[in-house]
Amino acid sequence: MSEHRYRPEVEILSVTDTGRRRRWTEAEKVRIVEESFGPRGSVAETARRHDIGRTLLVRWRRQYRRGVLMGGSSARVTFMPVKVAQHSEAPTPEAEAVAGAGDRVEVTLISGRRLSIAASIDPTALARLVQVLDPS
Repeated sequence: MSEHRYRPEVEILSVTDTGRRRRWTEAEKVRIVEESFGPRGSVAETARRHDIGRTLLVRWRRQYRRGVLMGGSSARVTFMPVKVAQHSEAPTPEAEAVAGAGDRVEVTLISGRRLSIAASIDPTALARLVQVLDPS
């Protein structure tokens, strides 16, 4: 019993300025989330690869779907309601012009403006165009 020394059972770790939490920029979050949606990406595998919790990645994915995470882009793509109109028996001059121009789509905005665009237009470019013409 000569070897009695005080040995604490608990070791106290010092905390740095930022603490143990890591800081992720929105761009990093978006990159990780998009990777988890990719062909190889599963939530667990992507979370493991970036050393984050699965629940955190699921939360980021939910924010991404709602448009909260934009990754620095100010233009948020939104969907507009679509109404498919039946064609009348006699085509209008506008419809004939559109039919002769290849695969085109006619979009009527809420403001009443009508767009006749190529069916192969980039959705992001179309979203920006709609935002400019009908910002409501």
